[in-house]
Amino acid sequence: MKNKVLVVVFSLVACLGHLVAKQYLTQEERKGANLIVTKTDGQQVKGELIAVKQASLLLLDSLVGADVSVEMGEIAVIKIIKKSKALIGAFGGFLIGGGAGYLIAYATDKEYATDPESNVFLYYGILGLVAGLIAGEALGRDKTIKIKGKSPEEIEAVMEKLRSQARITDFQ
Repeated sequence: MKNKVLVVVFSLVACLGHLVAKQYLTQEERKGANLIVTKTDGQQVKGELIAVKQASLLLLDSLVGADVSVEMGEIAVIKIIKKSKALIGAFGGFLIGGGAGYLIAYATDKEYATDPESNVFLYYGILGLVAGLIAGEALGRDKTIKIKGKSPEEIEAVMEKLRSQARITDFQ
């Protein structure tokens, strides 16, 4: 039982490492944040943030497939659409919870921890899975930024934040 648990933990950690490495390798193919920009007249533009210009946003419109420039003065609300991180959070939580639970149980009561019927790794893994699922869901929530009514300094701070999330971060 002890060897099976170690093999499972090692396999899961190796898979997680592969996913993280893959993420870093593909950063050259950088994608901008997905936005829904609501203009002051009620129109919406949905698409990928290509660049943040001096006083506008350049988006690749998902409906038309063409670049669209939206002036900051015309924007009422910007919604940043994020990918859900619930699955990754649950996976990581299961590993961390199961591993930590097993180590604590092993340190306090070796017989109980190594007993095949105790399922220590599974029980603590499920607790970690739930916590990771909640944390991943919270991290993956969309963010809404109201532009209308903000001061020029506040708008500039928003533009700076968006610039870091654009496909082209140093657009001139």
